[in-house]
Amino acid sequence: MARQRPVRGFSKPRVAIVHYWLVSMRGGERVIERLLRLYPDADVFTHVYDPSRMSATINRSRVTTTFIDKLPMSKRLYQYYLPLMPMALEELDLSGYDLVISSESGPAKGIVTRPGSLHLCYCHSPMRYLWDHYHQYKAQANLLARLAMPTMYHRLRNWDVSSSARVDRFVANSRFVQQRIDKVWRRQADVVHPPVETTLFRPSGERGDFYLWVGQLVPYKRPDIAVDAFTANGLPLLVVGSGGMSKRLRARAGPNVKFVERMDFDELRSAYARCKAYVMTAEEDFGITPVEAMASGRPVIAYGRGGVLDSVEEGRTGVFFDRQDAESLVAAVDEMEHFLRHFDPDDAVRQAGRFAPEVFDAKIAELTSVG
Repeated sequence: MARQRPVRGFSKPRVAIVHYWLVSMRGGERVIERLLRLYPDADVFTHVYDPSRMSATINRSRVTTTFIDKLPMSKRLYQYYLPLMPMALEELDLSGYDLVISSESGPAKGIVTRPGSLHLCYCHSPMRYLWDHYHQYKAQANLLARLAMPTMYHRLRNWDVSSSARVDRFVANSRFVQQRIDKVWRRQADVVHPPVETTLFRPSGERGDFYLWVGQLVPYKRPDIAVDAFTANGLPLLVVGSGGMSKRLRARAGPNVKFVERMDFDELRSAYARCKAYVMTAEEDFGITPVEAMASGRPVIAYGRGGVLDSVEEGRTGVFFDRQDAESLVAAVDEMEHFLRHFDPDDAVRQAGRFAPEVFDAKIAELTSVG
C-alpha cells in the first residue's frame, strides 16, 4: 500500500470530493453528505449532477461536473457514457487541492492529483459491471451492447487497474469490499463502515406477526427467494419496494405475501420496529437496511455473505442462511422462530450503534489527519 501522506502544515487545507454521479439519494450520496459535514468548504466534482434530486446539504456545495453532464440526456443515460468517463475524470483540474477524497462505485478514483496532496479513495465497491457481475450484466444487455462489451470493458478494466495506482490510501466500506479491492487492484485497504443515522430509529412496544423485506425488486436483490420461501412456509411477509420484477413476483406469491410499493419514512420506521425480523436475501457490499432494523430493536435473517457479516452478529442479533435459495431461507426462518424466544432487542440497538455517523467521522478524520 502506498504510504499515507498526512495533510499537515495548512491552516485550512483545500478539500475536493469526487463522486461518480449525483442523480439520486442513496447510500453513496449519504456518505457524501457526511463528508460535507466533516469538510463543509469542500468542492464537489462529479460526472452528472441533478440538483432536483439531491439533498440541501449537497446542493449548498459548489458542484463541478465533467463534460459528461453536457451530453444528450446525460441525467438519464449517464451509464451509456461510461467509456468516456476515464477521459472526463482526467480532464478535471485538482491541482489546487491538498486533500482529495474520491467516492468509488462508478468511475471516480481516476482523477489526477498533484504531488504532495493526499488522495484517499472511499470505496463502496470496485465497479461490479466490470468485474464480478460482468457476465450477469452482459447476459441482460441488448444485442448491440453484448457485441460491444468485450472490447469496451477490456479497455475499461485495464484503466481501472492502472488508475488504482493513483490512490494514496484506500478505505473500504466493509471487509467484503476490502477483500475485493485486494482481489481486483492488489491494494490493501482500511475498513470504515458507512454512516447510518441510527438515532432516527427506535424500538416499539407493539409487535406484529409479519416478517419484512425492503428494497428494489431487481434480480441482484433476490426478492424471489423471500417470496418463494414465505409462499412455501405460509408465514406473513411484507415486501416494500418496486422494480422490474414486481409483476412476476406478485403472480407467484401466496396470499400471505403482501406488497407495498413505497412507504413514507414514518411508515417504514414503524414496519421495522413492529416486524418479527428483517429479511435480507442479497449479497450486499455493506447493506444499510439490516443496521436500520437492528436500530429498531429487531433481529435480521440474512444471506451469510458480503457486508452483512460486519453488521449482524450471528446468534445474538440475527441468523444467517448459507445458500441463496428459498429452501435455505425457509430453514433460517424456522431457526428464527426459536431464536426470538431468547432475543434481546437491546443487543440489536447496541450493535447498530457501532455504525453511527460519529464513528464514521472520527475514523475518516484520523485517516486523513485533518480535523
